[in-house]
Amino acid sequence: MQNPIQQLNDTLISKSILAADYVPTLDAMLSRTLARIDLKKQQGTRTPDELWIVDHNDVYTLGQAGKEEHILQRTDTPIIKTDRGGQVTWHGHGQLVIYWLFDLDSLNWSVRNLVSHAEQAIEDVINECLASSSSNSINDDNTHISAHSRRDAPGVYLYADISNQVTSDASTTFSPDDKIMLGKMASLGFKIKHGFSYHGIAINLDCDLSAFNAINPCGYAGMQMLRLSDFVSMHRDAQGHACDSQNNEQNRSSLSYDQVTQKLIDNIAKRHAGLIELRAIAPK
Repeated sequence: MQNPIQQLNDTLISKSILAADYVPTLDAMLSRTLARIDLKKQQGTRTPDELWIVDHNDVYTLGQAGKEEHILQRTDTPIIKTDRGGQVTWHGHGQLVIYWLFDLDSLNWSVRNLVSHAEQAIEDVINECLASSSSNSINDDNTHISAHSRRDAPGVYLYADISNQVTSDASTTFSPDDKIMLGKMASLGFKIKHGFSYHGIAINLDCDLSAFNAINPCGYAGMQMLRLSDFVSMHRDAQGHACDSQNNEQNRSSLSYDQVTQKLIDNIAKRHAGLIELRAIAPK
């Protein structure tokens, strides 16, 4: 099921695909990317970049150089070999997947820029949600939770700062010293073809994390996967995603899947338009 295309700015559009099977979605992504490459080469045409917001049916995907050894248990969930970077991961309902179909050369972005923009957009939104939540199940007066990327492992992770120093402001240079890594909330993997990107990011919002028990997530044995709904109050929205709130009063003070999705789309669109610059990347 596909929702109408939305114009985000002069050179960026978005579309949503619900209950999407993986292979047809991948085929459509590749077909669209190849068509854009051909139009640019043959006619010099710059086509609008695209964000695909996808709600996938359950699937495990194995990256181009992925190793079968990271699949610990075979289940009824299909395992699909794909052409993105990275190892094995899971996609399914309650997880926000956004594919970035971008013309990097027209944006004057390097691949490193793309990855950093993706990680920092996720940091911005997760930290905003954490800061605005009035019902964090872990935070107390002496513990602060914040989201940060790592130089040694792509993705976005949650850290607990027990030193009573708030680090939720993503613009502040992050140091892992005196902080405890709780686990990973978001993964990313891209494919670049003739300067065009596809594939993208996956953020666990209110999904069932047990699916990750059958794999070494992203190739890291023992990696604890996290979801946003365990750290902020989330409620059921029009799409029927999982519900943590029990009544309307709670719903008014909590976040929905759609609200978090829109925050991320808005952040990415601003970055695409050059309205949000990359922050300095902390030393390894």
